[in-house]
Amino acid sequence: MDTLTPRRIVEELDKYIIGQDNAKKAVAVALRNRWRRQRLSPELKDEVLPKNIIMIGPTGVGKTEIARRLSRLANAPFLKVEASKFTEVGYVGRDVESMIRDLTEISVNMVRQEHLEKIREKAKHLAEERLLDILLPQPRSLRMTEEVDEQERERSRETRERLREQLRSGKLDSRYVDVEVKEKSMPFGVISNVGLEELEINLKSMLGNLLPEKAKRKKVKIPEALVILEQEESNKLIDMDKITQEAVQRTEQTGIVFIDEIDKVATKGHGQGPDVSREGVQRDLLPIVEGSTVTTKYGPVRTEHVLFIASGAFHMAKPSDLIPELQGRFPIRVELDALGKEDFRRILTEPHNALVKQYTAMLETEQVEIEFSEESIDEISEIAALVNDKTENIGARRLHTVLEKLLEDISFEAPEKQGTHLGIDRAYVREKLGEIVMDEDLSRYIL
Repeated sequence: MDTLTPRRIVEELDKYIIGQDNAKKAVAVALRNRWRRQRLSPELKDEVLPKNIIMIGPTGVGKTEIARRLSRLANAPFLKVEASKFTEVGYVGRDVESMIRDLTEISVNMVRQEHLEKIREKAKHLAEERLLDILLPQPRSLRMTEEVDEQERERSRETRERLREQLRSGKLDSRYVDVEVKEKSMPFGVISNVGLEELEINLKSMLGNLLPEKAKRKKVKIPEALVILEQEESNKLIDMDKITQEAVQRTEQTGIVFIDEIDKVATKGHGQGPDVSREGVQRDLLPIVEGSTVTTKYGPVRTEHVLFIASGAFHMAKPSDLIPELQGRFPIRVELDALGKEDFRRILTEPHNALVKQYTAMLETEQVEIEFSEESIDEISEIAALVNDKTENIGARRLHTVLEKLLEDISFEAPEKQGTHLGIDRAYVREKLGEIVMDEDLSRYIL
């Protein structure tokens, strides 16, 4: 994090997201403020709360992508949730506390993976030794007595090393071995899609420690046996208590929750029908965003320093339609611009994961080389902008639709056209998409 200055963060985001400088600047400062907070005195550190952000802009302009890329830069636990999924406590549906439980689960998996990486080599070595013991059991004479001829011991070692070389070179990959796999059988399950999932997890983890592990023998190929044994050895080497403690701390100090579609729970003050539940969701969100303690299966998690980034198109509602208390918890507001022809042209070519690069690489797997001319990219951008104006504006997602339709025939015929080079120019784009764009009714269904 020392090297991630706000300017550097914006530069990294520029590699994947075109435009939206105000939003990038806001999230870069929010992330840097976390680094600054860690360097404060303990008394002041707890007083500094994150400045939550609300992004306002139409769909497909990069709201979610900015938050996702930001979390990868910071190596922080990140969760994206839809505000419309939650319901007020007492209604059927997921309660808002489940987002913190999910974030903690993500954090535990992240930290566990980091610990597994550290002990991977040791686990691999131990798994290899166990597999060699299965392939070449120690002779009875060596196991029963210590008074064994040194030459016999040396012969056994040499045989084992030869077998190790064959194992590493892949000469034994086609052989089958019997391995013992330990598994716990659960005698029950809670049949529910909402509300009770946490209860089921807690019951399973509680009873799982009481139930004996069943040993089951499986006949598998050697590469698969190595994976199974490596997983077993890894689980023995890692300390889950230490991982849980580190994961909870990381959730509390660096967790990021992205609440999408926040405008869908905004109310216009009618106070009846679905508005009652929507306002209830906002009231339930308040303590989580403000800072409270949520009980998870890994222990209590405090949310004071979790960064919340909310976003919404706000077509039907306005940010002022949110309840005042919730508005106050999101002090930073950023408006994202709608995308036009020039933005689409840059999106197609400039980012590291640009769409033109993706489609070119996909077809190269079939040994078909396609090349987009500058004119064709201009035409595609113009068509995407035109269709967005005529129909619903779905932002950069329109480019996916246009490119899929444009390359539909090439993708279908690619296996029969191996070794060919195809040039895509303005004429080709107009031939494939011209009629659809002109017919507004048709473009509503196809593009």
